[in-house]
Amino acid sequence: MTAEAVITRMTPPSLPDWVFPPPEGFVAEDLDHIPDLPAHTELIDGSLVFVSPQRHFHHVVLRKLEHALEPFLPPDHEVLGQMTVKLGARQRPEPDIIVVGPNAPIGPDVTCYDAADVILAVEVVSKESELRDRQRKPVLYAEAGIPHFWLIEQVNSRPAIFVYELDPATRSYVANGVYHDRLKLTVPFDLDIDLATLYPSRTR
Repeated sequence: MTAEAVITRMTPPSLPDWVFPPPEGFVAEDLDHIPDLPAHTELIDGSLVFVSPQRHFHHVVLRKLEHALEPFLPPDHEVLGQMTVKLGARQRPEPDIIVVGPNAPIGPDVTCYDAADVILAVEVVSKESELRDRQRKPVLYAEAGIPHFWLIEQVNSRPAIFVYELDPATRSYVANGVYHDRLKLTVPFDLDIDLATLYPSRTR
């Protein structure tokens, strides 16, 4: 192997300029203008956060929960997967699922929603992002005034849903129950979902 070949193999590929944030950090609008930005990139505290490949549990639970929520939605509400939400000038995370209300813009060119549009935000905890899912994102959602938040954990290979409601006085979430078998609620709307259907027990 030539010396030139060794140097080529050891030299990391050059990174695009947009990877490096400006001194004040990125702002929410930047996500719509950065060229070749990887899909599902989030903005948290002014920094870009790139999404790792999804695990089977994460993908299946999200897909089935979206479909399970559809029959219970009030008129003019919509459930959406993996759409970003602008929470502030330097905050634009992408919840795994959101439910938006009747005043939310709907159309082919919509790329982002305001916090005021969102009735419910849902995160499925992933190993590579568990600190963001369990700690940072709930704080951001609550401070932005999103009234309902669900955190889905994998417990014994099945989904468990931790339900939270916003305390408007403190702008923080209050726990409202943990659901392992059936999710039956009256807020943010009446719903009754058999959680076993979200990830049927099967391996191969």
